[in-house]
Amino acid sequence: MFTGTTIVAVKRDGATAIAGDGQVGLGSGVIVKQGAIKIRRLYKNRILAGFAGSVADAFALFERFEGKLEETQGNLSRAAVQLAKDWRTDKYLRRLEALLVVADRDHVFMISGGGEVIEPDDGIVAVGSGGAYALAAARALARHTDLPATEIAREALAIAAEICVYTNDRITVEEL
Repeated sequence: MFTGTTIVAVKRDGATAIAGDGQVGLGSGVIVKQGAIKIRRLYKNRILAGFAGSVADAFALFERFEGKLEETQGNLSRAAVQLAKDWRTDKYLRRLEALLVVADRDHVFMISGGGEVIEPDDGIVAVGSGGAYALAAARALARHTDLPATEIAREALAIAAEICVYTNDRITVEEL
């Protein structure tokens, strides 16, 4: 399990939001940064991406994913599948320790190095050390409130930060 970050994505009512905490940990228990930004806008600001895991590995994956988006002219589904195939088969990429959450207005995917490209049934996905907490909170908020995607993502991450010691409350949210 990766520690030191939590990312949650929520797609609701034509809007998509990704939220990430700001904590960066070194080893088991040393916080080296509290205000990191782990979410990026890609491909002409039409795609959002967030990462959990090694920062250097995530930046390498962002770079590759941006290339796949250019190759597919911004087709998120095709780019995600192509990245997952490369990640699984490429000798260098296979060693990368990170998970990506990518989204546009129509799709939300979690991409892993095992070749998985998972699109959640309910438009909500979360990864990282506090991912299970953020996922549960986001699903409850989506089912029992009328909050927009941005607020669900922000509140779910805030709840995860109250529970997970590897997640902090310095939250960044991006919305499409």
